[in-house]
Amino acid sequence: MKSDLREFVVMERVIHEPARLLIITLLYPVATMDFLRLRKVLGYTPGNLSSHLAKLETVGYVALEKKFKGKYPMTICSLTKKRAARRLPTMRKS
Repeated sequence: MKSDLREFVVMERVIHEPARLLIITLLYPVATMDFLRLRKVLGYTPGNLSSHLAKLETVGYVALEKKFKGKYPMTICSLTKKRAARRLPTMRKS
């Protein structure tokens, strides 16, 4: 197998996990979403969401920016430009 094909297969396996696919689906139509909002919408625990985001960041699907809002830490999540440009499968009516 070519290395490009292997890389593609590994990345695609990562997003086929339902929780990660939901994260990508929520981030697709928006520029950014903060961690707390994403957690509230999905209903995941902080550790669970962090774990999924870390895996998506590792393969280059999401970018995580950590900063402060006043004295409080804030994590901003977004799809990377490379992944946002990629077409997602569309649902077809039968």
